[in-house]
Amino acid sequence: MIEIERKFLVISNAFKAEATSQTKIKQGFLNTDPERTVRVRLKGNHGFLTVKGKSTNDGTSRFEWETQIGKTEAENLLKLCEKGIVDKTRYEVVVENHTFEIDVFSGDNDGLIVAEVELNHVTEVFKKPLWLGDEVTGQSKYYNSQLSKHPYNTWNKQ
Repeated sequence: MIEIERKFLVISNAFKAEATSQTKIKQGFLNTDPERTVRVRLKGNHGFLTVKGKSTNDGTSRFEWETQIGKTEAENLLKLCEKGIVDKTRYEVVVENHTFEIDVFSGDNDGLIVAEVELNHVTEVFKKPLWLGDEVTGQSKYYNSQLSKHPYNTWNKQ
């Protein structure tokens, strides 16, 4: 139940040619407290409820619990979420032994593309594809819970 992942900006659309899947995601947050976020997600026709704990100091690890819920349940829970729904399309790209999840954001976060790779341990080595840019692991402004409150399209205005 401990999620270990690293997060990167994406510098080109080359990943799309390598993608094995593409799914629309709509998500909101019932709670965005950094100590415990509670997310409702509609991924394609499937709903999910996720609880995440506080990240470690380096931002690579945190508690995560997720369960699948019905589509209708997810749609109803999204209506109860805090202001700021996050819309994105997720692409999955397999690079050697790892699957990168690349989120292409739309709506208020249009223009932001972020890749995540889940690891088995913090020091695990993985191949970095050419389209991977700067690492943003641990930078909370890239957390979806924060993008719901402070969208990418407002960053230059602050």
